[in-house]
Amino acid sequence: MAMLIFAISAALIVAMKSDFERLYQRGGSIFVAEQSRAYLRGAEGLATLALLADWDADKQQGERAKDTLGEIWAREEVPYPLDEGGWLSGTLEDLQGRYNLNQLAEKPEQGEGKPQYTAAQAQFIRLLLAVTDEQMGESDAIAITRSIGDWLDADSQPRFEGAEDDYYAGLTPAYRASNRPMLSVTELRAVKGVSPELYQALEPWVTVWPLQAGTLNIHTAPSMVLRSLGPDDSLRPLSEGDAQSLVAYRCETGFTDMADFLSHPALADMKDRMTATQALLGEQSEYFLLRARVEVAGRNQRLYSVLERKNRQVSILNRATDGGMFLPETEREETCETL
Repeated sequence: MAMLIFAISAALIVAMKSDFERLYQRGGSIFVAEQSRAYLRGAEGLATLALLADWDADKQQGERAKDTLGEIWAREEVPYPLDEGGWLSGTLEDLQGRYNLNQLAEKPEQGEGKPQYTAAQAQFIRLLLAVTDEQMGESDAIAITRSIGDWLDADSQPRFEGAEDDYYAGLTPAYRASNRPMLSVTELRAVKGVSPELYQALEPWVTVWPLQAGTLNIHTAPSMVLRSLGPDDSLRPLSEGDAQSLVAYRCETGFTDMADFLSHPALADMKDRMTATQALLGEQSEYFLLRARVEVAGRNQRLYSVLERKNRQVSILNRATDGGMFLPETEREETCETL
């Protein structure tokens, strides 16, 4: 009997020890996760300070103010060592350097002599041709552009070659068109004509912020997005060489204003035919994407935050971690510092 009691006691002690170790490990994991989240929120605070410092600097410049890649918020990612070991890093990207998909909801004006596409639609068609190295046919690019417009607009009437509920209801599994502004670029994957390969090619260059139409910042847009520019009467994208020459000049000298940008040799011959396109361009930005990363106790965690800067106020519009909506680290173009 004594041996039986001893054996049972030993088994209980082993079980309790195992439970305690699991509880300790779980508690440690929770502590590390909370510590990581605190650091990532701190990265949001640092990003806010950088954007506000830039706001104050811009205010001193008055009408000459512009947001460029040479400002404090646009610095390269540098890991910051933490006292407990590990590191914290983050980068801010100007979302107004990307093409805004929500611009495609608008329909062109009807009537004889009216343009067949809005300026924003023509710009996106050029972008589609550019990201596919012009392997996509112009007619396919037009159809995809119209399908995205149908996905966004409030009505259920499909555009020519577009797609509304009737099309999506016939798929397996069936679903409905959103009929509202996109809240995530990932919605593109549900749109008629957008293949996984096309989505991967487009994802680094497009955004859904702001939810309503915004302007493209000429001082931050990468060369791929600049290829979406062109005369109002043409769907042909800007050549890769011309777009890269714009970026190289921007890095070396910088554009003083919109007129200086449009007078660059890559655009000078067409600027008089870019009246509608010019209305889509700007020099200041309000929407930014923070990509923050932290390593604590050998564990990594990421945070993605969409920040809006307006009237010297910075608001968090959207926030996601690795446990939520994961945004892949896409390859971006070289910055001025690495050219």
